[in-house]
Amino acid sequence: MNPDLRRSPGDADFSTRWRLIKSRFSRAVGRKQPRTASQVTKKEHGLWQRRFWEHYIRDDADFAAHLAYCWGNPVKHGLVTRAVDWPFSSLHRDIKRGLAGGEWAG
Repeated sequence: MNPDLRRSPGDADFSTRWRLIKSRFSRAVGRKQPRTASQVTKKEHGLWQRRFWEHYIRDDADFAAHLAYCWGNPVKHGLVTRAVDWPFSSLHRDIKRGLAGGEWAG
């Protein structure tokens, strides 16, 4: 897990932290992208979904389940037939590191 994004003891304001991360990223990158009238009105850049589902990763098994969900999304949405065929996936890094294989490797 990435310790920089996990909650620290006493950190109860997850929503504000992500709002700031998304806002700063959008200002840096999003201004280069065209926006719809709705995005201009709502001061959005179209890089992020409007709502999010806050979920604290409880343990390594929960992290693995969420990672597998991300790896499987390109297949689920018909972009590729196998997760390993999606070139932008962290799956490739984890296969090289020996952290994933078998069912993911093809």
